[in-house]
Amino acid sequence: MRKTFLFMDTVINKVDTKGRVSLPSDYRAIVKSKESEIICYRSLTAPCIEGCLEELLDKLASEMEDALDFFSETQDDLTNLVFGDAKRYSFDSTGRIMLSEKLLKHAQITDTAVFVGKGRKFQIWNPENWKKEEARIRAEVLKKRPSIRPVTEEAR
Repeated sequence: MRKTFLFMDTVINKVDTKGRVSLPSDYRAIVKSKESEIICYRSLTAPCIEGCLEELLDKLASEMEDALDFFSETQDDLTNLVFGDAKRYSFDSTGRIMLSEKLLKHAQITDTAVFVGKGRKFQIWNPENWKKEEARIRAEVLKKRPSIRPVTEEAR
């Protein structure tokens, strides 16, 4: 049986002047257990950094190939924005990764970063932007009260 990993929790960490930030210890444990590296890229939909393991991007690549015409403009645009922007990050002996200036600028991160677990991926936010986004999300969920229906084996 495949062991599941999930990025969870919300963790605030300092960012030094070189752009180094400590990956939360639970996140590092996932990366070590998978013998992988962190992949980060600019979010397509929010002023934050998306992070995941390479296996999730591999899954995304397969789904894009299956769902989109290989030579379509949509496929080109999405793969350029995700894979053309993505970069592998390994952490140093103290558990830090050095985020690029491009990522830090996109997420408006200076001296503090908020790691937000999202299951198989995570996001890294500017603390003030995350505070506003979390309030927006909570208000929407309270208003809509979404429900999750179980997926049957036939639907998988």
